[in-house]
Amino acid sequence: MSQDAEVDMKEVELNEMEPEKQPMTGSPSSPASGSLGEKNGMVKVKVPEEDGEADAGTKFTGLSKEELLQVAGTPGWVRTRWALLILFWLGWLGMLAGAIVIIVQAPRCKELPPQEWWHKGGIYRIQALEAFQDSDADGVGDLAGVEQRIDYLSSLKVKGLVIGPIHVNTPDTLADTDLREVDPRFGTKETFTKLLEAAKKKSLKVILDLTPNYRGKMPWFSQETPRSSDFQSKMKAALEFWLEFGVAGIQMEGVEKLNDSQLLVEWKNLTSQYSSDGNARVLIAEMGQQDSWQIFSLLNETSADLLVSPYLAGLGQEPSGEKVENAIREYIQASGEKWPSWSVGGPRTGHMASLVKERLLRLYHMLLFTLPGTPFTNYGDEIGLQELPGQSSTPHMLWNDSANFGFSSKSLFQSVGGSSSSNITVKAQSEDRSSLLSLFRHLSELRGKERSLLHGEFMMLPGVVPDVCIYLRSWDQNKRFLVVLNLAGNSSSVPISHSLLPPEATVELSTDPQRQEGQLALKDLTLKPSEGLLLHFPYVA
Repeated sequence: MSQDAEVDMKEVELNEMEPEKQPMTGSPSSPASGSLGEKNGMVKVKVPEEDGEADAGTKFTGLSKEELLQVAGTPGWVRTRWALLILFWLGWLGMLAGAIVIIVQAPRCKELPPQEWWHKGGIYRIQALEAFQDSDADGVGDLAGVEQRIDYLSSLKVKGLVIGPIHVNTPDTLADTDLREVDPRFGTKETFTKLLEAAKKKSLKVILDLTPNYRGKMPWFSQETPRSSDFQSKMKAALEFWLEFGVAGIQMEGVEKLNDSQLLVEWKNLTSQYSSDGNARVLIAEMGQQDSWQIFSLLNETSADLLVSPYLAGLGQEPSGEKVENAIREYIQASGEKWPSWSVGGPRTGHMASLVKERLLRLYHMLLFTLPGTPFTNYGDEIGLQELPGQSSTPHMLWNDSANFGFSSKSLFQSVGGSSSSNITVKAQSEDRSSLLSLFRHLSELRGKERSLLHGEFMMLPGVVPDVCIYLRSWDQNKRFLVVLNLAGNSSSVPISHSLLPPEATVELSTDPQRQEGQLALKDLTLKPSEGLLLHFPYVA
């Protein structure tokens, strides 16, 4: 670097220094710095001009406006612009055509079938109200007790509750029965109103069982019953009263003894009249028969929305896989266009745990919630509640391990449950992820949200093992579900192969808490004793 350049750099650095740090000299100039001036401590620096000033004509300044216009008008540029414009529009039209082809050729979503709330999940029956929850320490379950347990009922993910009957009824005496008055043992109309309001906040529908002579044995439907016409008029008035009161539907027991099927038509007309958008009312016809012929004969004749019966209890305590398969196929075929419903027990036949072997209890719950139709369960079925052998009274609900299992604060002199074991209480099972209650909640939630389980098509797959029942649930382009039920008391190897199935499927849920999550090869599937498997796999176009 030359000496002059070094001087110039020092001069610039000196100028950039803070005033208080710059040198204060008395001479007006310095020979080494060119022309330097100083005033009040400030140094003035003269920067030499760049050498490039002498040749300004060599700088590129671009084309002028006139030159650009001249070039743009030449034939070559005109042809180029037109070619680029045509290419742009051809590309745009090509992309538009491609998008249209994709839309047209893409599989369209299947239109969802019309469904009411009772099609979208399970229904939980508290028909023996006196055994569910006592709120006033008189030893009798009541309406206020149900309200106290509304959070628990909401946790079950069911859509509706069947309550009662709750009306005043003197056994076999029509004159002393008031279908529009609440039995004082159960509460009042005010407590019933509070229950309806609490259920509404939890999006739970309340269905009232209005079976008239529920404490007696005489069916008031038959022609042999005295004053049958008087009963019919009372029944119509009662339906109108409770529908106006705000219940979401009416259930009637013993419809197989109706002397005139026109009665159900009239009752259905009433529930339809009180239905509105988003507030449909259901009519449920319940029969206690397990005989398939009697059930099938009424299934398509009734005008009710749902026909409920303990049909599955007719299979026996330990049915074979083939027997279950045939019973399901026959019932679905018999229902035709009707929406089916499924139940094991009933208000007069008992709880599920009293009707099937304990080893099959979990498997039956999986069966109920994965079949096409509405599953019905009795209170306590979700924890394995059962009647004691030889006990005629209905078992009380087992809530916790406190006195009377949390059913009542009154001292009761006899056992209030089907078992003294605390591991079948609601409290114990709520804290156990491998419990029957946890399985129930998971199944109920899946049933209410998965379209293939909500309204999907049903296909029974060919049985390859005698005691294993296999069926497929699918809907349009949604996730498919494969249900494999081993009713045998021993392990079963089940090679499953079908054109609609992939080589592997993922475990959604198993009745065996020890089953690991992940994918399973269907051609080499092994089920544990009494295990039910719910597998899923994606839709593939």
